[in-house]
Amino acid sequence: MSATKHAQQIREDSINYLTTALLQLLEKKPLAEIKVTELVARAGVSRMAYYRNFDTLEDILRAYFAPRISHLFDDVIERVPTDAKIADMQQFFEEMGAALSLAERRNYEYIIQRLFDGNMRRFYDNNRHWDGLDPTAKRYWAKFMSAGVYGIWREWLLHGQQERLADIHLLVGTMQDATSAALGSVDLHNNARMPISPNERED
Repeated sequence: MSATKHAQQIREDSINYLTTALLQLLEKKPLAEIKVTELVARAGVSRMAYYRNFDTLEDILRAYFAPRISHLFDDVIERVPTDAKIADMQQFFEEMGAALSLAERRNYEYIIQRLFDGNMRRFYDNNRHWDGLDPTAKRYWAKFMSAGVYGIWREWLLHGQQERLADIHLLVGTMQDATSAALGSVDLHNNARMPISPNERED
């Protein structure tokens, strides 16, 4: 193994150890009560290894959740077939469900919500139906829809996941389309309503 590959492997190992240790500590206390000293001791790495990769404990959680949440939005943006999307979502909730539930109990859910908001904006930025929207209206629309979609998934996850995943996926799509058709977009500068086409269905 080359020196470069060896250094990269050490970095990846340190990140994995720190992430695992942080999630373990979050089982016992809120994020705000966890100190870097106890984190690195539990992870078995040096403080230098921590500061070489992260500035804050929040950064560890962002790095953990960001690519996984982005992958789900990639499926939507790239119009992956429904069966594949459902399979990816199933894997996501199987792997991440406990950490997502822990976020609500340990006061770091805001990190996930911000990542979700960012990806929702990315979705609209990549959806040609919204290209002509007033930027201000587009920003508020994305925020409005993000809160609604996130709220549906949050309700399902934290209350026993009683419904089929495919049914919740369909519900989200139906509500997005219905809201889009009913509300349209508000041109905040001209105080007029501008109609929006419903989201193009992928299925």
